[in-house]
Amino acid sequence: MGEVTISGAKNSAVALIPAAILADSPVTLEGVPDIQDVHSLIEILNEMRVKTEFDGSTLVIDPSEMVSIPMPNGKIKSLRASYYFMGALLTKFGQGVVGLPGGCFLGPRPIDQHLKGFRALGASVENEMGAMYLKTQEEGLIASRIYFDVVSIGATINVMLAAVKAKGRTFIENAAREPEIIDIATLLNNMGAKIRGAGTDIIRIDGVEEMHGCRHTVIPDRIEAGTYLIMAAAAGENVLVKNVIVEHMEGLIAKMEEMGVPMEIGEDSVRITKATQKLKGISIKTLPYPGFATDLQQPFTPLLMMAEGESMIMDTIYPKRVKHIPELNRMGANARITSDTILIEGNHKLDGAEVVASDLRAGACLMIAGLIAKGETEITGVENILRGYSHIVEKMTALGADIQMEDIEITE
Repeated sequence: MGEVTISGAKNSAVALIPAAILADSPVTLEGVPDIQDVHSLIEILNEMRVKTEFDGSTLVIDPSEMVSIPMPNGKIKSLRASYYFMGALLTKFGQGVVGLPGGCFLGPRPIDQHLKGFRALGASVENEMGAMYLKTQEEGLIASRIYFDVVSIGATINVMLAAVKAKGRTFIENAAREPEIIDIATLLNNMGAKIRGAGTDIIRIDGVEEMHGCRHTVIPDRIEAGTYLIMAAAAGENVLVKNVIVEHMEGLIAKMEEMGVPMEIGEDSVRITKATQKLKGISIKTLPYPGFATDLQQPFTPLLMMAEGESMIMDTIYPKRVKHIPELNRMGANARITSDTILIEGNHKLDGAEVVASDLRAGACLMIAGLIAKGETEITGVENILRGYSHIVEKMTALGADIQMEDIEITE
């Protein structure tokens, strides 16, 4: 029982923060999630002499005294979203050195489409010793028509950041359509950019000469919202999830309804009304937005284990996103992987066990499994969870979960 208020979107914030350096005066972002990835980005900004103030939800970024310094490693390595500095530094300084990104390891996530976009705008890109050296021609970036071979959120955002000051009109074709893309475009337009078509598969950008500070509120995190809805469906009743944009979650809500989860959909909230009696096994295929989000595939898996019959998951975005399956099997699940498809036998009772969160969403998956398992579950690798879920222990405790975080002494 209880309610939970969803924080600003991680996947927006990690792009909005690098985007803010394009302004010549302070940018205020409201509703920024208090997560490790945000703190890492703030440290990177501070190294470049960008002044920041962060109170846990409002972040003020003042890039007026910013300097361009090479960022080959350190924080950059551990944080996938740091690659948004590529597009931003190209636009702001005409050059940049950025280490190749880290983040959760989910199999191959190449940045070739980002580089294709930069080169189309006239930049030179060299890879030396694991760092990307980016440089514009003397006349700066020149608008171009860019067709992405695959739909890529990261490449769409990065090329938007590179194109906002390019001379002429840039077309990005086969662009990603995620809500986060619209959020970034909204911030950039508020800063003086001229971007049209965000949220469709063709984005038009007319280059401008100057960009200024503004205020912007981050959209709610649809993945965090989805995680709590799944958690409530698996182990709760009468749980209200507030500050959601329901249309951003239609893929998930449709699948939960198909399983038989009782829900009340409000204007900006969803309530899981009563404890779920019988769930039906279903098939899930992850797809680019507005399809079922790959980031919710892992958290959704424990719910399928409670259902009757067999369920199937095909992740078409990250087929290798399966590291949670052996961990769930250690808890008594019956799931197997055949040719990148996850097959789940339903109606298996889970028992608490010692498990490892190999990445951010696998961690969320194991927390949900721990709630429905009999006995105590101990999850290590929680730093992966803290990268993307703001105040998760407090939020889950407020909903009635018995959860605590402990530091463990590691002895050699």
